Amino acid sequence: MEAYYILIVSFLFLLAISLLIVGVSNDAVNFLNSAIGSKAASFKMILTIAALGVLIGATFSNGMMEVARKGIFNPEQFAFSEIMVIFLAVMLTNILLLDFFNTIALPTSTTISIVFGILGAATAVTVVKISGPGSQDSLETYINMESSVLIIVGIFLSIVIAFNAGMIIQWVVRLLFTFNLGKTYRYWAGIWGGIAITVILYFLLIKGAKGSTLVTEEMLSFIKANTARILLFSFAGWTLIFQILIYFTRFNILKITVLVGTFALAMAFAGNDLVNFIGVPLAGFESFKAFMASGSADAGGLRMESLLEPVNTPIFFLIASGLIMVLTLRYSGKARAVTATTIDLSRQDEGSERFASSSLARFIVRKSIEISIGATKITPRAVSGFLKKRFESQETKGEKQEKLAFDLVRASVNLVVASILIAIGTSLKLPLSTTYVTFMVAMGTSLADGAWGRDSAVYRITGVLTVIGGWFFTAFIAFLASFIIAFAIFFGKLPAILFLIGVSLFIMIRTHIFHNKRSRKEYVEHDEVITASYEMLRSCDEQVKRSVTRVSKLLYLTYHNFSKEKHKELKNLRKESRHLVKEVKELQQDLPNTLRKFEENDLVSGHHYVQIVTYMKEMSNSLAHIVQPAFYHLDNNHAFDREQYDRIKEFNNLMGEFFSFVLTLLQNRDYDNMDELVSRRDEMISMANDILLNRIRILKKIKKGVKVSVTYIEMLSETRNLLLHVVQLVKADAKLLQSINTQEDLIIEEVLEQE
Repeated sequence: MEAYYILIVSFLFLLAISLLIVGVSNDAVNFLNSAIGSKAASFKMILTIAALGVLIGATFSNGMMEVARKGIFNPEQFAFSEIMVIFLAVMLTNILLLDFFNTIALPTSTTISIVFGILGAATAVTVVKISGPGSQDSLETYINMESSVLIIVGIFLSIVIAFNAGMIIQWVVRLLFTFNLGKTYRYWAGIWGGIAITVILYFLLIKGAKGSTLVTEEMLSFIKANTARILLFSFAGWTLIFQILIYFTRFNILKITVLVGTFALAMAFAGNDLVNFIGVPLAGFESFKAFMASGSADAGGLRMESLLEPVNTPIFFLIASGLIMVLTLRYSGKARAVTATTIDLSRQDEGSERFASSSLARFIVRKSIEISIGATKITPRAVSGFLKKRFESQETKGEKQEKLAFDLVRASVNLVVASILIAIGTSLKLPLSTTYVTFMVAMGTSLADGAWGRDSAVYRITGVLTVIGGWFFTAFIAFLASFIIAFAIFFGKLPAILFLIGVSLFIMIRTHIFHNKRSRKEYVEHDEVITASYEMLRSCDEQVKRSVTRVSKLLYLTYHNFSKEKHKELKNLRKESRHLVKEVKELQQDLPNTLRKFEENDLVSGHHYVQIVTYMKEMSNSLAHIVQPAFYHLDNNHAFDREQYDRIKEFNNLMGEFFSFVLTLLQNRDYDNMDELVSRRDEMISMANDILLNRIRILKKIKKGVKVSVTYIEMLSETRNLLLHVVQLVKADAKLLQSINTQEDLIIEEVLEQE
């Protein structure tokens, strides 16, 4: 029996280490995005400051451990064996949920996962207990309903509070600073910096110190007695120091504010979220120690009153957890990802959008525009003109500016407001979600800054709604999964535990492999985006070859599997063709941002680049319209005749030869054979026309096979269009290559002239 529970406790701690690593890797973006997006410092400097905040914040988590021990359920009503079932189910649920949301690339909340996981597992065990013979207890006897409702309401209320706080504070700060920092920086940066540092000091030192094992009662008493004086001296001192730096140096005060905010948010993250990773295992460890100290051999008879007693978490556990989080922050490839959901949805410029529009988002934008027009009509012109001028974006002419997701003003507001809200929740021992707070603050500040313009609002709102919907989905699945897993462990005992452990290990390994692949892909894509226009053109040339290769393969397999009536294979081909359409669409949506990278002497190359992307889009769309009718025909179990089977097979083989010629031409860059390419294309189109004509004759003669005839007509018609687009794509690529060679000649000439 003792070995059985030692195994459970050991596995709880192994899961805790895994959650520390995976959780920090995913949540690090919450406190790194603002500093990285505004480029307040080098990446290494930002990581160092964040790591220091995480390490210090880990020592402030002690009070939050109460939530895991007794915040959701009444531990005195559960036996030791039942408590261990609850804790193990919660940790397994966290692993499974984290893997799922990592797979679909949506941010989730470990706070929501653990709160609803505990609620689900405790409810499952409670249902078993109260459904037993002779039981007269109710659900309220075992579940702390009042505390649970308070915690749940606090979590979801934080979404509304964070969004509105970020929007209001950003609006006020932007009204003072405007986008033209050259004129307002000297007047407001010192004051804003003093306010920011002071409020961070108040919430992270005065409020946060209360839960730390490193702060004595005498120190707390002194802080409480002199709170007002400390804050006054802090504001006056920092404001004075910042104003001196502004007038006599070129030091950017806003960068200091952003870096301090990064430290504060990292500290608040560690102080608030550490309970999500080690709170449950520590509670399980305390329960195991109580069981061993009792000397009882009956794990089902020992009540867990010991969990009601206040426990100071050993500083060793907190420091060890902090070190694991710091090492993860330093070495995890996922923590280095810059292009995260928050930046995509809050960046100031428009361009390629991660999410598509939705009917609800379009409705919200339409109504918002109507309200805005109505408000403008009743607002005095002087007031509306003043506000418009203060919020008008100023573009610097002449000198090329470094492209940022947003400026230092918004970055500082993001970090300061988010750290304040999270620190308040930590000091009140409410398990607020750092993901929710930081995300919604960023969304509120971006809305106040006018980042959601009419060209991007529907996509941004769809993204926000998708993320929030995922949060509610997290709550539901955490409760349900933990409920089911607790049932399985309760009745399945050791075999069920071993099976679930095996499943969890498999999922953890798969998640690690998946994230490594995705991180490498995102790094390559990001690296391609930031290259110079010359290198970008070369990359485009390679992308043309890859696209033609994929289209050739998918087209051949479509006709082949359609003729063989292979439904499953066509279903996969439809999925691949849609994925190709999506990739090319993202390239087209990002055209404005890409074209901005071209120099003045690259405008002709930029024109060729636009042509290539356009023809790639048309080519991928034609392919999708070929695959779709073929799949629908088989999916609806329509009849298939063999009248033109041999002719279609021959056409498909010749199509393969045509694309082989196209790829050879592209690889060798032998564009002198363009006439032969056009001739081969015309032969293929002529053959497609013959097949279509014969299909019409067959249809008139036998007066059946209507469905398959319609399918053939759709496929072959789109194939003709695809052939036209492929040739146009090759011609555009030839012009692009000529432009690249011209640039190379110009570079050589410039070098020779300098010598």
